[in-house]
Amino acid sequence: MTALAATFAKDPEFRGAEVRLSRITRRYGDLTVVNDVDLTASGGEILALLGPSGCGKTTTLRMIAGLVAPSSGDITIDGRSVVGLPVHKRNLGMLFQNYALFPHLTVLENVAFGLAMRGVSKAETSERAREALRLTRLGNFEDRMPAALSGGQQQRVAMARAIVYRPRVLLLDEPFGALDKKLREEMQIELRQLCNSLGLTTILVTHDQEEALVLADQIAVMRDGRIEQAAPARTVYERPTSRFVADFIGTSNFLPAVISGESGGLTLLQGADGRLFASAVPNDLTAKDAVMVAIRPESVRLSPGAVPAGEANAISGPVLRTVFKGQLLSVWIAMPDGGEFVASLPIEDTVQSNPQPGEVWTARWASERTLVVRGQ
Repeated sequence: MTALAATFAKDPEFRGAEVRLSRITRRYGDLTVVNDVDLTASGGEILALLGPSGCGKTTTLRMIAGLVAPSSGDITIDGRSVVGLPVHKRNLGMLFQNYALFPHLTVLENVAFGLAMRGVSKAETSERAREALRLTRLGNFEDRMPAALSGGQQQRVAMARAIVYRPRVLLLDEPFGALDKKLREEMQIELRQLCNSLGLTTILVTHDQEEALVLADQIAVMRDGRIEQAAPARTVYERPTSRFVADFIGTSNFLPAVISGESGGLTLLQGADGRLFASAVPNDLTAKDAVMVAIRPESVRLSPGAVPAGEANAISGPVLRTVFKGQLLSVWIAMPDGGEFVASLPIEDTVQSNPQPGEVWTARWASERTLVVRGQ
């Protein structure tokens, strides 16, 4: 462990702080951009604010940073309200999509600049800047100019600059948006490892569902300025509470149904066409609620022929098309109501069974993979 990492790990002053939002609202005239948000990022946790453009996630992050003042509500860091506190007194590290490196300064000078402006001694500034560069694997790049760096290297310089202050909270706004897919995936893993090793509380804004799942301990899905669901990343994926969340996190097939009752720990449902469903996934819905049954394509298994009458958690129809996606073969099946149902078949399974357009196949899925969500 490096000296800076050891400092974070051993000294409580530098451990990740708890960030709590209490009924935070931000209005611009008659427009409410963030509406009554309650949310907590525990110390050392990585929290992703996930949602489509205009949902309020960036405004929420900017209120935590102190760049935007909330219209109402409170923001606390380790129990201390920071509403009204200037940005430079919040001890936050910030990294945005535009790295904003000084083109006329070397890598080391870019990282050291903020410390020098804060009056840190020259010797300590140099030591801390070099340590931050070693943490971000840039120890041999001190004398390079930003123009001589790749996109990933520039991102690391910006990260080194963000952590050199020894912040207790790190704020990230779409930090990988300018990188290509392969490099973005590599940087996501590096960032998670770095934040975990330093114990930093990290709050990330992204519209990329995969990025949120890779990076975050907890995901807060935002919609129209509100929190639609906040839970551990795996829970949000495996137990979404609404169609919006299930559709935004991953891909799902949606089938309208009504809850008819419970039996043996299963939620029983019936579709409009009489099709039966059974779900073993817990939900907070009640009998006679109109809901959506959501099935992930990767949860489906395919077999040739039509589904027997009365079989639950199954649907059959002619294959419309197939698309090869490397490790998966996506198969679209025509539904009786004119809709389409998609299944993702592991490519090794196609050796024994390879659906072809026009053939009738049946899609089946387990009750443990049958999600029941609100329709809206």
